[in-house]
Amino acid sequence: MFNEKVILITGGTGSFGQNFTKRLLKTYNPKKIIIFSRDEYKQDLFRKYLTINMKDKVSKVRFFIGDVRDKSRLLRAFDGVDYVIHAAAMKQVPACEYNPIEAIKTNVYGAENIIDAALDRGVKKVIALSTDKAVNPVNLYGGTKLVSDKLFISANAYSRPTKTIFSIVRYGNVSGSRGSVIPYFKNLITQGYTELPITDYEMTRFWISLDEGIDLVIKAIKESVGGEIYISKIPSFKIVDLAYAMLPNATTKEVGIREGEKLHEVMISKEDSRYTYEYDNYYIIYPNFDWLDISKYSKEGGVPLPYGFEYSSGNNKHWLNVEDLQKELHSLNLL
Repeated sequence: MFNEKVILITGGTGSFGQNFTKRLLKTYNPKKIIIFSRDEYKQDLFRKYLTINMKDKVSKVRFFIGDVRDKSRLLRAFDGVDYVIHAAAMKQVPACEYNPIEAIKTNVYGAENIIDAALDRGVKKVIALSTDKAVNPVNLYGGTKLVSDKLFISANAYSRPTKTIFSIVRYGNVSGSRGSVIPYFKNLITQGYTELPITDYEMTRFWISLDEGIDLVIKAIKESVGGEIYISKIPSFKIVDLAYAMLPNATTKEVGIREGEKLHEVMISKEDSRYTYEYDNYYIIYPNFDWLDISKYSKEGGVPLPYGFEYSSGNNKHWLNVEDLQKELHSLNLL
């Protein structure tokens, strides 16, 4: 599917963008991969990595300096592009709380610009990365991503002449990603701390690796027909168990939940359950429009969820204990 195609990744120098690019180069034969981001230093580092480690494939990668806030730059970048993966966003909750207008410009107006550029340039498919924080948001980051999700879903109503498809992949913090709890704990342990801070002893999160996130994006690119939100079935864990997995003899101290933080991650709200179908390894929330018949739209093999179902890290059926977490951490080289 990606062979001889042009793929553009916004925020392409982030953890997802870099690993998605490596996967494409290893597994497929794309015509071109465009890394669209605003940090020339990170682009230079990634270019050097590819030159050293994938020198036979680096010629297929283009580095495009730009900002999703700049529609004219997006129009230039999207010319001739088949698929767009939109990973660019302001994601740090405290930064978004302190700089709300900047978060809106990037996450909301940036999404609008992506949609307009994709429609105007005839892009075949756009997959936007979402977050659990967009479900019943309690912070500005979540609020902007909720609006972004709505924009991408509704964009399908405007895409009939060009046939551009817009869909979404939703997951929480990727294990070991920048700004997540694993590198924070690891840094404390490296510095010799034996006491690890726990926001709340009941706090839970979903566990998803970067490779699993990439797998879901590829599935969405292959299968989506417009407006779906794809969500992986993944295990949950307690933050306090993660602390003991990383430092078995640790002492812990409860320090309280930060502003804008949730006790549990939620991927599917009760309200969305009426439009959600369950498949073997994932869920799909289908769009709710009067012009769309879900019964004809949904994939074969899906089972509609009962109203009131909520997919939360706190009520999950699949859990990782301390030993499981240690195995996962070792397999991902995170210890």
